[in-house]
Amino acid sequence: MEAQALEHERRLAQTQGDEALKHAIAAAELYMQAAGKAKTAEDRKRLRKKCVELIGLGERLKASAKGIDAASRPPVPQSTRPLTTAEKTILLKASRLHGHLFPPWESAPGSESFSSASGPEGQYVDPSPFSLSEEQQAIFAGWRRPSELAGVKDGGEPEAVDQLMTAQAEMDLAQDLATDCSVVASLCAAARHVGPTKGSLVESLMYPFDRTNNRPEVSQNGKYIFRMYFNGTWRHVVIDDRLPTSHTDRTLYVVDRRNPRLIWPALVEKAYLKIRGGYDFPGSNSGTDLHALTGWIPEQIFLQSDEVELDETWNRIKKAYDKGNAMLTLGTGNILPEEEQALGLVKEHDYAVINLKMEDDSRLLLIKNPWVDSLVWTGVGSSVTLKAHTVGSVSESASNQFWMAFEDVFQHFESLYVNWNPALFPYRQDHHFKWDMPDKTEELVFTHNPQYSVLSPSGSPVWILLSRHWQDGELDILRQRKAEKERGQASLATVSKQLGFMALVMYASSPHGTRMPLPDPSRSLHETPFVDSPNTLLRYDPTAGTPQTLVITQTELPLPTYSFTLSFFSYQPLTIAPAAHPLAHNTSLTGAWTRRTAGGSASHPRYFTNPQYLLTLSAPSPLSLVLSTAARDLPLHVAVLFSPSPTSAANITNQRITSLSGRDILCASSEYHRGCTSATHPLLDAGCYTLILSTFEPAHLARYTLTLSTSTQHTITPLPSDGAGRLRTPIPPNPVVSFPPDDTSSTSRRLRARLSVARLTRLSAVARTTTTTTSSSSRMRAMPAMRISLELGTGAHRIVLALSREGEFADAAMGLRTGEVDVEPEVVRAGGGLWVVLERIGGGVAGAGGGGVQVEVLSDGEVQVGGGDGGGGWENGDED
Repeated sequence: MEAQALEHERRLAQTQGDEALKHAIAAAELYMQAAGKAKTAEDRKRLRKKCVELIGLGERLKASAKGIDAASRPPVPQSTRPLTTAEKTILLKASRLHGHLFPPWESAPGSESFSSASGPEGQYVDPSPFSLSEEQQAIFAGWRRPSELAGVKDGGEPEAVDQLMTAQAEMDLAQDLATDCSVVASLCAAARHVGPTKGSLVESLMYPFDRTNNRPEVSQNGKYIFRMYFNGTWRHVVIDDRLPTSHTDRTLYVVDRRNPRLIWPALVEKAYLKIRGGYDFPGSNSGTDLHALTGWIPEQIFLQSDEVELDETWNRIKKAYDKGNAMLTLGTGNILPEEEQALGLVKEHDYAVINLKMEDDSRLLLIKNPWVDSLVWTGVGSSVTLKAHTVGSVSESASNQFWMAFEDVFQHFESLYVNWNPALFPYRQDHHFKWDMPDKTEELVFTHNPQYSVLSPSGSPVWILLSRHWQDGELDILRQRKAEKERGQASLATVSKQLGFMALVMYASSPHGTRMPLPDPSRSLHETPFVDSPNTLLRYDPTAGTPQTLVITQTELPLPTYSFTLSFFSYQPLTIAPAAHPLAHNTSLTGAWTRRTAGGSASHPRYFTNPQYLLTLSAPSPLSLVLSTAARDLPLHVAVLFSPSPTSAANITNQRITSLSGRDILCASSEYHRGCTSATHPLLDAGCYTLILSTFEPAHLARYTLTLSTSTQHTITPLPSDGAGRLRTPIPPNPVVSFPPDDTSSTSRRLRARLSVARLTRLSAVARTTTTTTSSSSRMRAMPAMRISLELGTGAHRIVLALSREGEFADAAMGLRTGEVDVEPEVVRAGGGLWVVLERIGGGVAGAGGGGVQVEVLSDGEVQVGGGDGGGGWENGDED
């Protein structure tokens, strides 16, 4: 039975209307029968839950089929997921916007809200200020109520009052001095969904509403309440009915040129402009506006993208439009002035799509420019031959409307905005979250990005809508950039860049459904383009039964903190949760490559001056490292090397790596990846390890962030730079020995210099070979192998206190260093003196420049070279 029920669910996901209702009922009955025969309490509970879900879905399908009024059900399917306290707090904080309060919607207002007298003369006055632009203020003549605008007296003729809320002819909405083409285009595109019919979208949008006549009702006290969807939920928006008037023939609000007394579109516009900052509207897009007005799912299709397929797009939108499940609008890009006149299109402007049709072999869109007396498509350069009556204006009575071939829409418009009826999906799940923007050094990685594990029981389509909540800071940016644009200093593209961009990416993670540390194109399954809009939609077919990881990404979002809503629409219930870390213990730390520490790659002598860290694992563990920087073009590398356990906290400096061979590297990132990189090891033993972070070339300065993950407790400590906290005493001359090109001289193979101390002193000696040129192309190809030591006394009875590389001769290009030793003045005198000894074998080879050796002593107290007797420097030690 359960298998039969699953089959009906599969068919349910592929059908609509009565057919879908039939499958929902059949599946519910089968689940009920299966629950009655289940052998365990767990199976009975699971099957009954499925039955209840399908019964609820069936009721919603019945309501849709019978045309039950929209007030009895939300236009967007409700999310049944309980919200956490943190999510409720996010929604409450998002209620305050531009100094106004827009609380979450709880229930429809009663008739008393619109009849009770308040304010002077019993009329409601909204205390909220509505800002106007300088151009609007220049013609502003005050706020007037509809009765004044239409010349209707209180208690006037019923027919005149009806005209305030009822269109006597087909609506022809137009925008004049208000800079809200996207809003008016949205109202034009939604016109067929807001007419005087049962279930009209206006019915659940605007209160009071006359359900007898299916039209908005005139409020007795001038108060209107709107139900709009923004900042993660349906919200209350309250306005009065006063509209801004002009002392010229220009208008400051949307008008209906065929129904001059109709004012409810202007009230909708006023309510929306209240939540967007005022009548000096700095701009939006019609997909975003329609989402707020109707709750329909917004999708932005970039028509210039190579990934958009013309035939598939037409078939998808035509089918949905014909069934009343899609509203369409268009947006132009930055068109040149001469192109505007030639084509009859306005740059960076939104248009409404009024109709779609096939005529012969031509696919046509009826498009409306919402501006009063504006440009209309001329048909110049059309790729489709249209009949004469379809070019330009469609009729004498239709203003600013024109037919355009779908191929020409692709060529001349930048974006197609489609708002989809959410009733296409039976299931919805909302998640609300806050995101503190990461440091600039982490913009290229996912260490702090919100991520979710998404599991679908079937492969039926899933849509994921990401909505960024509006906040005051974004309005300030928009207004500033709009002012710059008006002064000719910026374009809308500049404004968009200032608002930043966001996108969604779905990954096949490993383990399934866990967090992704950084972008990995090989695991990317689906992704959206980066958009400057507050909404982006990901449509995809999931892998049934396999958790996948959804990552929210951003670039250049300017404000420090944002809140978002993720809405999941599906044909089957989804299992969604924040993605877990694959490794439980995570640490992030920041640092920088400075003039002292930017040593370059291992091919450079100063490699070991790079930042190093001591990692200590308390038990065996996998290891994951992510290194990133704000300098996007800077090649990075991270290496993990075995390090002996420090004998004490004071001896931590000894953990710095000063020499390198291939066998020392336990794991490393790929060769110098730009901007960010990562390294992993399947299982490290408990113990100490040294991490080295490097750039490819020396002297490249930048800040970085290192994120480390293990399955067990760990500590990570920055290692002091070589000689940190130590006195540096160079031994003259400097360099000690000069190696000319083709050096085959009999220069002494063993040199020594005497040291003296005045008190107990801890010290070590460091030797580095140098070249006379810094050019890598002319660097000597080989140098003598060397070692350096600290010795007590001379001759056969000398005592070696410390040796570099455990006595092995090695290339000193990256530095050779002895261990640290403690010496006392009395012991030095009794033992024949303290000596730093430099030894070499071999000689130089041909090169463009010569080289030499620099030696210095690092100590915690003063060290004198030459023992304080007036002598100093190096002497021949070969006789030993």
